[in-house]
Amino acid sequence: QMRLVESGGGLVLAGGSLRLSCAASGRTFSHYVMGWFRQAPGKEREFVAAVSWGGGNTYYAASVKGRFTISRHNAKNTVYLQMNSLKPEDTAVYYCAADPRGDPHGPWDYWGQGTQVTVSS
Repeated sequence: QMRLVESGGGLVLAGGSLRLSCAASGRTFSHYVMGWFRQAPGKEREFVAAVSWGGGNTYYAASVKGRFTISRHNAKNTVYLQMNSLKPEDTAVYYCAADPRGDPHGPWDYWGQGTQVTVSS
């Protein structure tokens, strides 16, 4: 079992920045693609970004490309999501996830409890 714990959420003004972190434990971190998803009130959970096992490849949803950056530090078992130029529509609960394959549209094996991000206009 892998445990994922997110942190770094909060309230920010539009145009501001936040950095989310997700600390993993219980499994070999470098064996997993790491991803971030989000769910806004009344909407389905959606893919935000993913990073490959070694960190060399990253993938983004069109809505965040150019504003968000995903990265990982395998020695610290941590994945990050740097969010810049935040918009009110980025308001959501953000979830960290881990999966050996990391298909943005497929099931992921492990999920964190989520952290709230609220962007005010």
